[in-house]
Amino acid sequence: MEALAKISAQSNFGPLDWAIVIVYLIGSVGIGFYVRRYIADMADYVVAGRSLRTYLGLATMIGTEMGLVTVMYNAQKGFTGGFAAFHIAVVAGVVTLIVGLTGFIVVPLRRAGVMTIPEYYQQRFSPGVRVVGALILALSGILNMGMFLKAGALFVTGVTGMTDPMTLKLVMTILITLVVIYTILGGMVSVVVTDYVQFVVLSIAILLTTGFALDRFGWDAMVQTVNQYRGEGGFNPFHEGGFGTGYVIWMGLLGLVVSTIWPTAVMRACAADSTRTVRKIYIWSSIGFVIRCLIPFFWGICALVFVSRHAELKALLLPTEGKADAQHTLIAMPMALSVTLPTGVLGLLTAGMLAAFMSTHDSYLLCWSSVLTQDVLGPVMGERLTTRTRLLFARLIILLTGLFLLLWGLWYPLGQDLWDYLAITGAVYFTGAFAVLIFGIYWKRASTAGAYGALVCGFGAILGLTPLQEAIGIDVSTEWVGISTVVAAVVVMIVGSLLLPDKKGPAAIEAAAKEA
Repeated sequence: MEALAKISAQSNFGPLDWAIVIVYLIGSVGIGFYVRRYIADMADYVVAGRSLRTYLGLATMIGTEMGLVTVMYNAQKGFTGGFAAFHIAVVAGVVTLIVGLTGFIVVPLRRAGVMTIPEYYQQRFSPGVRVVGALILALSGILNMGMFLKAGALFVTGVTGMTDPMTLKLVMTILITLVVIYTILGGMVSVVVTDYVQFVVLSIAILLTTGFALDRFGWDAMVQTVNQYRGEGGFNPFHEGGFGTGYVIWMGLLGLVVSTIWPTAVMRACAADSTRTVRKIYIWSSIGFVIRCLIPFFWGICALVFVSRHAELKALLLPTEGKADAQHTLIAMPMALSVTLPTGVLGLLTAGMLAAFMSTHDSYLLCWSSVLTQDVLGPVMGERLTTRTRLLFARLIILLTGLFLLLWGLWYPLGQDLWDYLAITGAVYFTGAFAVLIFGIYWKRASTAGAYGALVCGFGAILGLTPLQEAIGIDVSTEWVGISTVVAAVVVMIVGSLLLPDKKGPAAIEAAAKEA
């Protein structure tokens, strides 16, 4: 830790940078107060009145998915995996493009007129499936967010040179407070507006940062360093000394899930003004999905070069035996940039990253609160849940979720790369949802019993968490836990549907789609 403190003390972050960051934060909270006047009902709060057109939808889609946590976990993958990590970006872009061209899953959901995925569960299967699916979705999603806050705080403390543990906790508290305030006030309208601002600010910051990093470290040095410390596995993603074939397959499944099933992306599809716009958003977002991975991978490799040039850091982050602590490799990228970028550019980058942090958090907080309000409380309370009560519950859930994120981020021991943590916690939801949505949309014989079984299978994914594996004495790679859970959910969905078919079939969803 002394090595980290020594390097962090050399940060170029100065008064000008602080001024840029503070002005941006004040402006973001101001947006929340300003757009509050446009919130009349849950449709405005959750899907912005279904008014998104192509360009604004594209900006808000990329704005949300290019979050600070995205930059942090991708930079960490670049640091630990080298150029081989680029396969994640390529897979994500290709899969998203295919979804845009075919309309796979997202277009039928938009035609159904739903605001959330569990709402579709009720149309296609039953209210019970909706409630169970919503609870699993919210549990998985909130758990998935558990490390977002810490990752954001690590970036801020790393780039500003504030390495004291108490400072980290203070930064986490301030960040989550700001996000909760303006998300509660503005809902999806606030999300869309801040996403657009973030898209502009972050684009400029990313271009400047990448140019300075390339000039400082050089392409040849990056290639040589990856070859020295990561070997063939740093270039070939299929090499078993690096990611391996199983991991590449797992990334293909994740790419499909993120673009079609992950709720924050689906909310953009549901908020689009037409199915044609949905397709356009996904087609053009495929480019953004590639870029959002490639650039942080590049920054992570630059951080690897930076660390290799400092003996104290090498001992901590590039140990000759065993693996470096995941929290330490997370901070490598912001620490490297803090002494590489000049004052002013650092402030712009930090403002852009904070914009990305807030954009991702507001979208996710809104998503999970909407799911719990619309898909759990709604079916249970029925007509007693008025529009005013729905908005009140949604805002209360956002507040409680923010408190959980603060507590979880403070004490949970990560134990693995952040991306792998996110993938496995997300799998608690999406492994079952993958089977339920695909078979529900494209197979008329899919039944309620099969849907219940597939959703429950997702809980098997938690075996991929490193602290849990250490506690029960097993050692199974994240990718094989995830792939096995996906296969189990598909098998259970098929077998359950064949053995326990529904009597009425999917007529309800077809009628609902026509009415929408």
